[in-house]
Amino acid sequence: MLKRQIPVRTFADWDEGIPGFMEADLVAHCGPHPDGAFLATLVMIDVATGWLECQALLYRSQDQVLQGLRRARQLIPFPLLGLDTDNGGEFITNDLVAYCAQEQITFTRGRPYHKNDQCFVEQKNGAVVRHFVGYDRYEGEHAYRQLVELYRALRLYVNFFQPSLKLKEKRQTGKAVQRIYLPAQTPFERLCAASVLSDDVRTRMDAIFAALDPVRLLDQIGQLQAALWSQAAVSGDGATSQSQPPPVRFVAEVGGVADSPPPPESVPPLLRHQKRAYRRSEPALPRWWKTRPDPFAVVWAELEQWLEAAPTRTAKSLFGELQQRYPDQYAPVQLRTLQRRIAKWRTTMITTFDDHWLHDEVLAPTNLPRPLGVARTVAPDGEQ
Repeated sequence: MLKRQIPVRTFADWDEGIPGFMEADLVAHCGPHPDGAFLATLVMIDVATGWLECQALLYRSQDQVLQGLRRARQLIPFPLLGLDTDNGGEFITNDLVAYCAQEQITFTRGRPYHKNDQCFVEQKNGAVVRHFVGYDRYEGEHAYRQLVELYRALRLYVNFFQPSLKLKEKRQTGKAVQRIYLPAQTPFERLCAASVLSDDVRTRMDAIFAALDPVRLLDQIGQLQAALWSQAAVSGDGATSQSQPPPVRFVAEVGGVADSPPPPESVPPLLRHQKRAYRRSEPALPRWWKTRPDPFAVVWAELEQWLEAAPTRTAKSLFGELQQRYPDQYAPVQLRTLQRRIAKWRTTMITTFDDHWLHDEVLAPTNLPRPLGVARTVAPDGEQ
């Protein structure tokens, strides 16, 4: 089993005193009904400093998690040394195991049915994601873009201006337990005290901190929240993208705010085990899980049209429509095959998704500090 290849996190696996060891979890934005396609959030928090990164995902899958992890590493100002997750199917995958091995990241997991093993990220799920985003259902590209804009502003506010307490020690006297905490600090302050940043990254982050206005930033977060909440799906029916206005953007007009910190030094890939080659009279056939002809090849063009018209449709609803149009051609046992084909199609579409708009706009830092601005504001009465 794949789980047996991933060790359970213990006190000896991580050095939690230095930045770089992070817990990760997924938060589903499905509302009261976890069916169909909906947005999700990949939450990552550094255990030593409390540095938080939230990445919006178009849907909940292992491919989206791996892509979100790559995007988060471009924003984290220190190397990622360890990753600890729960036992969800989005994390316990061959792709993530291979990625962590290639990047020399210690990959561990918690014990099954012990949510407190990821206590740090579980606390941020409620204090940050649920607090600022809520419990509504979000689906579709427009809501995804708006959620991305909210997290771009939120990461600056939480990491630079939100102090938190960190437990120093516990003292037990009889049945009474006394908890002693370190002085409250922001993640940025803890990161500076750890002395792990290079001179260039430290200079750049100091410039970002000096240029930010927390009051202005919090006001922008409120505007982005209002724009996101207007995209909440009602009864699972998302609004069409044709009737939606362009998303409210968080525009950082401060030189350096938009730049991603330099990536960690490239490390050589791990040496792979060399398998001895044998001479064969004829090449062996590749062993794939799919050994039968694809039953949906003749109707795949029609299926693609349905998916492009309504990307959030489930494979079950598409399969039901196929059975109605082509009676006695598709058996119920073929539903799983269609689910695999649609999942592969969505993975291909998301890897070719045009996300150039995700990059912040950087202006020349000629007059630092400058206030942050929003490209479009939303008034309480809905006027722009």
